[in-house]
Amino acid sequence: MAYEMKIRGTEDEVKIRSPWAAALLPLITLGIYHFIWWYRINCELRDYGKAKGYDLGQNPTNSALALFPGGIIIVPALITYWRGVKRVMGASKLGGKEPLNGWIAIILYLLLSPALWAYVQVSLNDLWRQEAEALPGQEAPPDSELNPQPLPPEPPPPSEQPPPS
Repeated sequence: MAYEMKIRGTEDEVKIRSPWAAALLPLITLGIYHFIWWYRINCELRDYGKAKGYDLGQNPTNSALALFPGGIIIVPALITYWRGVKRVMGASKLGGKEPLNGWIAIILYLLLSPALWAYVQVSLNDLWRQEAEALPGQEAPPDSELNPQPLPPEPPPPSEQPPPS
């Protein structure tokens, strides 16, 4: 399930999406969802960059067009992935989060592209949880399942008194 949120201090919206959706829906929809997802995350990054006063991309349409029809000649698709991952890394740095690892991104792209898409979405989800707030009337998204859960409180220690006879 996707959670819509608003970037603090702006009217721009972002979404927390399932990494599974980012990885598997492109396969089910024969790639159509991937173009839509790529365009939308680039719009979110552009808006977040404007809110912070930094350039995180200016034209999400060009980023999507680099995948198709630009992907037919391969080079534009490679460039848009490279620049997109750099934008996500820059956004993470702006938000004070640890950026995704470029080497892991390259390896995932070469071995299993859907894993790269999920990796990018997880990084964005972490950033949006920190930098955005739920829209009025909507509930906040739950913390990531990857975050460790707190331990339950420990029971009080047994008393030192001898048992009754």
